[in-house]
Amino acid sequence: MSAAKVYLIPSTLAEGATHTIPPYVVDAVKDCKVFFVENERTARRYLKSVWKEIVIDNYKWFAIHKAENEVKNQFNEFLKEGINIGIISEAGCPGVADPGQILTGIAHKTGATVIPLVGPSSILLALMASGLNGQQFQFAGYLPIDNGERTKTLKHLENESLKKNCTQIFIETPYRNNQLLETILKTCQPSTKLCIAAELTSANELIVTKSISDWKKSLPDLHKKPVVFLLLG
Repeated sequence: MSAAKVYLIPSTLAEGATHTIPPYVVDAVKDCKVFFVENERTARRYLKSVWKEIVIDNYKWFAIHKAENEVKNQFNEFLKEGINIGIISEAGCPGVADPGQILTGIAHKTGATVIPLVGPSSILLALMASGLNGQQFQFAGYLPIDNGERTKTLKHLENESLKKNCTQIFIETPYRNNQLLETILKTCQPSTKLCIAAELTSANELIVTKSISDWKKSLPDLHKKPVVFLLLG
């Protein structure tokens, strides 16, 4: 059984939004010796923003990517040695729509203590602010790129939402947001509700819920913006 602790360290959703990170995150960072991160450069900059005194070179850094075998083996070795590890996503909470979940799974197999820390999650914040069903919801991740498959998936999500009174949550690569919105408006029923939650926690935050018919009257420009879409039939 590993004596190591694995801290799931939240990061900001918007650049500079350090006010969304609880102070106790710094205590967790101080207790780590190694970090497994999606992007080393931005993770270093983020930790420096929440703890200015940090000496970056005192820590070992590993890029998660898709948690290839080499990364998993390195992670496992540190656990065996009882070394405390921090996992950091590119934005939000590690393990939620994020490759960090693979390493967390390894931690459980070794008996290490997994410690999730409170921080901003775009999925949860969007659901909280949408006014849609927060009792029953489903995260569908990224929808298919192919337009035919995407349309088919949207129809399925809408039908399932109608049957179960379930909020469907999904995301897209920022440069394809406008195309996805166009497909949603063409595919879904006029009475279906759509929440667009864009640039969460930033100065330009937008969270608006309307029916499909109302959205067609005025469209926001979502190009290259981080957006969470929520649908309720």
